[in-house]
Amino acid sequence: MIFFSAIDFFYVAFIAALLVLSLFSICFILLLRFKSRSSRHLQNFNSLWTVRFLFVIFIILWSLTEVLRLPSFRRFYLYPLLPRLTLPQQANFCKFHLVLSLGFFEPGFLIILLFLLDVSVKKTTHKSFFSVFYVFASCLPLFLLQVYFVFLGGFKVRLPQPFHRSWFIPDMDHHNDALVFCDYPLLSTILFGLFGVIFILSFLLSCWKVVSQVINKALKLRIFALALTILVGLPLQVLLMGMSAFWRPDKPTYNRIAVTVFLITFTFAAVGEGILVIKPIADSLAAAVALVEQQPLRGNGQGDDESSSPPPPAEDGPAATKCDA
Repeated sequence: MIFFSAIDFFYVAFIAALLVLSLFSICFILLLRFKSRSSRHLQNFNSLWTVRFLFVIFIILWSLTEVLRLPSFRRFYLYPLLPRLTLPQQANFCKFHLVLSLGFFEPGFLIILLFLLDVSVKKTTHKSFFSVFYVFASCLPLFLLQVYFVFLGGFKVRLPQPFHRSWFIPDMDHHNDALVFCDYPLLSTILFGLFGVIFILSFLLSCWKVVSQVINKALKLRIFALALTILVGLPLQVLLMGMSAFWRPDKPTYNRIAVTVFLITFTFAAVGEGILVIKPIADSLAAAVALVEQQPLRGNGQGDDESSSPPPPAEDGPAATKCDA
């Protein structure tokens, strides 16, 4: 018996790779948290560790919800753990995936990405409670709208099927053992597209502020790479999800579109973790080690009074420059 198709294996492989990268990011965050307790230079950089941790958690949860899109996974590994389900009950898994993915987890980690980019050029230290509240408050409107249109039906006016179809059963396969395919309804895509427009405008403003204050060329290249990924990928994702509504989910064209949409979001997550979590933390830890190694030299009287004064703590955010010796 074949439990997974080639496409299912493709999804599982990429989800596993993203989960490994996310666990690696969590290790970096916890290491910074531990090191900051004994290093004054890292305390300011560590101020947003909760937001970075939440960023990675949102990516992990998005990855896990993508598994709900796999009909073979649901049939062989999820449904046997549950009581016998009717087809509408099985279809609710597709609705849960849609609301969680497009209404909460992906918008959530994109908002945190924007937040981390924006605070990187600010001198004030944000409290963890305010930062987490800001993220959840920003996600709430889109989440509630997705719930309203997906679960409650939305408009009373009857719209064509592509506008509200979140699941699909192939023709002549309507018995209880049928595979239920997940779909992107056009209304949900339109809502996500409106979020994308607001996000891109805010992202452009934040990028302009960061680039105008950053001198280091390597940091500018990282910001440009992040900007290119978002500014090209997000409109393309919305466009492809809109196009997918006009094909049935059991068709090869739809599968190709769905794989591309998945890869775009995968790229957002992987690039975001690399640029906003792993690389800044690695740079800050390296800078802190260099500062500790130079302290004995200052203690031996080398350098003038100005150079012997304690250096400033590491700045937070991707645009933070390394501490000078």
